[in-house]
Amino acid sequence: VQFVESGGDMVQPGGSLRLSCDVSGFMFRFSAMYISWVRQAPGKGPEWVSSLHTGERTTSYADSVKGRFTISIDNIKDTLYLQMNNLKPDDTGLYYCATGTKYTDYKRPSPGQGTQVTVSS
Repeated sequence: VQFVESGGDMVQPGGSLRLSCDVSGFMFRFSAMYISWVRQAPGKGPEWVSSLHTGERTTSYADSVKGRFTISIDNIKDTLYLQMNNLKPDDTGLYYCATGTKYTDYKRPSPGQGTQVTVSS
């Protein structure tokens, strides 16, 4: 399975971004697994952000992003999205996607993996 993330940018507090994660190696419409967005802030370890089950389409969010972020998938494009609204400086970090749930011990992103989100005025 390979993931290619995009959509990160620098925005002001209160702004919005939509991140994309193009997935290869399996097709969402034939799968039943958890796929997540994870972020890593400077000097910190990986932090789980949100998960989606590709079969049941159930979603879950970290308390810090609940009500502001929305995870979704496009079955035709095999792309995972993260719509981020009302962004805060604490949302700054390198965002990447991975298989797993909120209980997974995520590894740090590999060099070149992820998309950078910077929230600053």
